[in-house]
Amino acid sequence: MKLTRLAASLIAGHLLMALGAITAEPAAPEKVGLDVGQKAPAFTLKDQNDREVALDSLLKNGQVALVFYRSADW
Repeated sequence: MKLTRLAASLIAGHLLMALGAITAEPAAPEKVGLDVGQKAPAFTLKDQNDREVALDSLLKNGQVALVFYRSADW
């Protein structure tokens, strides 16, 4: 009999949690990235030839556009 009450209370608890999740407001999405026009922080990345390239060194030649490709071996 005790096992039946325990099982019933566990099921009831899970149902209440599920109902709370359904009726709760969805969380606001987390802001990621920079705003348009915002200056990027200084950073260094490796290029396709495994050489380190700093953003500051590229900006000396003018504006920079970054393009990221997902590698097949990631």
